Amino acid sequence: MSIDQDLLTRREAIRRVSAALGGVAFVGGSGLLAACERARAISDTSPGAFTAGDVAFLDEIADTILPTTKTPGAKAAKTGAFMALMVTDSYSPAEQRVFRDGMKKVDAASKKANKVAFMSATPQQRLAVLTVLDREQKAAMDAREAADRKKKGLAPVRVDAVAAKAGAAKADAFLPDERKENAPGAADVSAAPAISADEPPHYFRMMKELALLGYFTSQIGCTQAMRYVESPGRFDPCTTYKPGEPAWAPHA
Repeated sequence: MSIDQDLLTRREAIRRVSAALGGVAFVGGSGLLAACERARAISDTSPGAFTAGDVAFLDEIADTILPTTKTPGAKAAKTGAFMALMVTDSYSPAEQRVFRDGMKKVDAASKKANKVAFMSATPQQRLAVLTVLDREQKAAMDAREAADRKKKGLAPVRVDAVAAKAGAAKADAFLPDERKENAPGAADVSAAPAISADEPPHYFRMMKELALLGYFTSQIGCTQAMRYVESPGRFDPCTTYKPGEPAWAPHA
């Protein structure tokens, strides 16, 4: 694949993953694309200031978000190394500090909820912790967007709380049965804390973005989790889609 084709592939992948996260721009902005180009060949060594233990920790976070099912999960795609490299190459120093502090907060949340470190927790315990953190980041990022709109003099976005709660319940219903365990005594994070538009994004937002981006731009994500057909090839203007089939992998 040529460099130009690869750039188009990465841009499309970033656009699609951004859409899956609600259309919010990725942390790191255009720097992510440049960093992706430098990250074509990810080695087993830990990049930058991240240790091998840090990469293993990020692998487990990513694998909890994207576990092995009928296809290999995020850890098999070495998503942890990708996440570490993206943070090192495309995040500002302030964003890097938020991300690194966030890793400690994930571990602290696991110890508080389960009395064990994140790396020692069961898959169900890990999922329960990350589910709570995901709802926390959603509330925080919604508050950040509201602050930004207020700063620009724009009207706030109206949210139907009942519909939002029903949507969250519907999403939970699609979790694998063995991973539906909820965190004991999990706090309600629907009420977002006060936040300004200039504050850095929530650390778990960063982790989730990079986990999705790393996985769905990997060879495993493109060719096994999604359907991939090398192009150029035969042009089919229309094709039958059956519910439940994997999405097509993006390409130039």
